[in-house]
Amino acid sequence: MKLVKLLPLAAAAALAPALGHAQEEAAASAAVEALGTEMVFIFNTLLFLISGFLVFWMAAGFAMLEAGLVRSKNTTMQLTKNVALFSLAALFYYLIGFNLMYPGDAWIVDGWIGAIGTTVLEPVGVTADAAADVSYASVGSDFFFQLMFCATTASIVSGTLAERIRLNSFLVFIVVLTALIYPVQASWTWGGGWLGSMGFSDFAGSTIVHSVGGWAALTGAIILGPRIGKFAKDGRVQALPGSNLALATLGMFILWLGWFGFNGGSQLAMGTIGDVADVSRIFANTNAAAAGGAVAALILTQMLFRKTDLTLLLNGALAGLVSITAEPLTPGLGMATVIGAIGGIIVVFAVPMLDKLKIDDVVGAIPVHLIAGIWGTLAVVLTNDGASFVTQLVGIVAIGAFTVIASAIVWFIVKAAMGLRVDEEAEINGLDVTELGMEAYPDFSKG
Repeated sequence: MKLVKLLPLAAAAALAPALGHAQEEAAASAAVEALGTEMVFIFNTLLFLISGFLVFWMAAGFAMLEAGLVRSKNTTMQLTKNVALFSLAALFYYLIGFNLMYPGDAWIVDGWIGAIGTTVLEPVGVTADAAADVSYASVGSDFFFQLMFCATTASIVSGTLAERIRLNSFLVFIVVLTALIYPVQASWTWGGGWLGSMGFSDFAGSTIVHSVGGWAALTGAIILGPRIGKFAKDGRVQALPGSNLALATLGMFILWLGWFGFNGGSQLAMGTIGDVADVSRIFANTNAAAAGGAVAALILTQMLFRKTDLTLLLNGALAGLVSITAEPLTPGLGMATVIGAIGGIIVVFAVPMLDKLKIDDVVGAIPVHLIAGIWGTLAVVLTNDGASFVTQLVGIVAIGAFTVIASAIVWFIVKAAMGLRVDEEAEINGLDVTELGMEAYPDFSKG
């Protein structure tokens, strides 16, 4: 009978003559039940894994976008930061962050040390019984998927602070961000915490991921100060063009691709027809929002500047993606396009606004991830009947305040202990040579 329970329906039916009619029905029913449970487990797990490696590919997108938008003398530094921050996020989210974000019963049974020292090993399949429960999905696949969101938050900070921050100082901040700051605030909603209980809705993380990265970046940019030469003494903004717009464009398209996993995987299930239909709807809405953001930026830059600005076009598409992330399921394609388009409009106006405030954001991450993230989280009320504007606003303010305060504390401690900024000579000569001793474009002059 054990063999029959593991066989598909057709195989169980083939054994019926030997089992008798009653046994045939029991065997067939058991086979269908076992097969159904296993297939749900398999497809849910597959969704996490495929979506996880799509979100991982976004790390390459951030690296290429930043490498293209910084000056050539700082390209190697940006690439180094992106490899290092992802690797540190993987380690520290594993060691500390995952169980802070999803404490479950570990806090009650084992306490703090127990949660870090024992439970965190089981989700990645170290123990023999890690896959014993097949009612939902592999915990290892869930851990892998959630890790990618944590790493994405860290990637957002990198570009804003480019061209003047010390490598090791930046990486110390990333350790704290991925081990403590991101997991703690994410647990308030996704870990069954107080914001989730209030009804705060953030499907895939317009606030929980993107605005958190944006708040951390904004706090760091204010403390760090602008790059040398960005703002003239008379207050004029001086352009410091990036080195390779082809790389930046490639980075944007990689991020666009990865976002299908970011939003689609956040359905968290693919074991039923309804779930698969919802994932397809999320894909379509995600794509529509990106297109809406790009087209809005395309039209608006021509109206305002009489010429299309490629960098704003790239960030317009990304802002559209961030905007739809808080709720990519319930809108129709038209509303998804509008939500994304407003994100693109936000970027076109927010970039010069930051310049007026003397805040130097090298890649435009603050308008894209922070401001568009806030917009997307508020836009949830437009398509979700049960969503409350007040509750959404409370979530945005609470997460923002926590992130700013925690980030400021860490930035100031790092500044006092290690220093944040490279010296003037190093900044002028470029961080590739002064911090790393190698150049991305050794055959070309510095610029």
